[in-house]
Amino acid sequence: MNNKHYNKKQMPLHFILAFSSLFFVAACANTNSNTVEQHPNSLLDSTLVRKYANTITTTDLKQHLEIYASDDFEGRATGTPGQKKAANYIKAFYIKEQISSPIEDTIYYQHVPASYLPENIEDSENVLAYIKGSEKPEEIIVISAHLDHVGVIKGEIYNGADDDGSGTVAIMEIAQAFKQAALNGEGPKRSILFLHVTGEELGLYGSRYYSEHPVFPLKNTIANLNIDMIGRVDDKHKDNPDYIYLIGSDRLSDDLHEVSEKTNDTYFNLELDYTYNALDDKNRYYFRSDHYNFAKHNVPVIFYFNGTHADYHKATDTVDKINFPMLQKRAQLVFATAWQLANQEHRPALNDDVKLED
Repeated sequence: MNNKHYNKKQMPLHFILAFSSLFFVAACANTNSNTVEQHPNSLLDSTLVRKYANTITTTDLKQHLEIYASDDFEGRATGTPGQKKAANYIKAFYIKEQISSPIEDTIYYQHVPASYLPENIEDSENVLAYIKGSEKPEEIIVISAHLDHVGVIKGEIYNGADDDGSGTVAIMEIAQAFKQAALNGEGPKRSILFLHVTGEELGLYGSRYYSEHPVFPLKNTIANLNIDMIGRVDDKHKDNPDYIYLIGSDRLSDDLHEVSEKTNDTYFNLELDYTYNALDDKNRYYFRSDHYNFAKHNVPVIFYFNGTHADYHKATDTVDKINFPMLQKRAQLVFATAWQLANQEHRPALNDDVKLED
């Protein structure tokens, strides 16, 4: 996660949730019933959600992360050979899984020129993969994480296993789950863009570049689910690791917040901690990861975050300290939320007080 603070004015926070028009839940987290009353945005068939969420495994997450956060990638600093090796690893995965590129179908890279980046940083690239929706392909859900880290400092490699190796491998597994559903004829009705952005540690450059040069119109982007550090447990939750911090879910769309809450209640029962979503949060995390470049264009967002820890932005952020069962469960939560958004009848509505761009 980026360590800079931003001074943009925040959107108003909504504490009153709109329950009446979303959906009725006919199953809770510990029930075996698959019968769901189909209101327009009711939760969907739990059998399919569980079926594909369960393809996201600790074994696969660990296998990818042990490579992605290894010394071979030299800390993945933007524009360096190690970062480009990391981007190629992601691209090779999508090719192997036959998950196509939205950029002329075979390129996968969105070029981010050196002229766009800070001085003395070489050209870089975002990595994009895509599953086309079966019924509303023009509407897009973006699942994002940053592929870069801070590189080598004073001879030490900063591997960034949690920041944001955890988010990177989570997206890869989420994409694989959606692809398996598509192969079985049970794919998403809306399209899914899997967006791995560069330059986050320098100041959110890759996501800003995408938001200014979108492959799909931002007006058709119904939500951004951004994952930045979901593989560790912070001190606050050391006695109860079944949690995740959510930031931004209700700032633009109470509908999105409600989908998020109901999905978690039905399938996972994690503690959703909104501490860092407070308007007066001194950490200002809402402005410090890649979702913000979508939010400032009125795309509803959720930022998934495990909080900081003693190894944050240190060479000690290594794979051996990752809590893989929690990484799995959090990745499954993002998948299930994306599944709901991709398949429910209506896109999340913006709140009435959101000022639309011209």
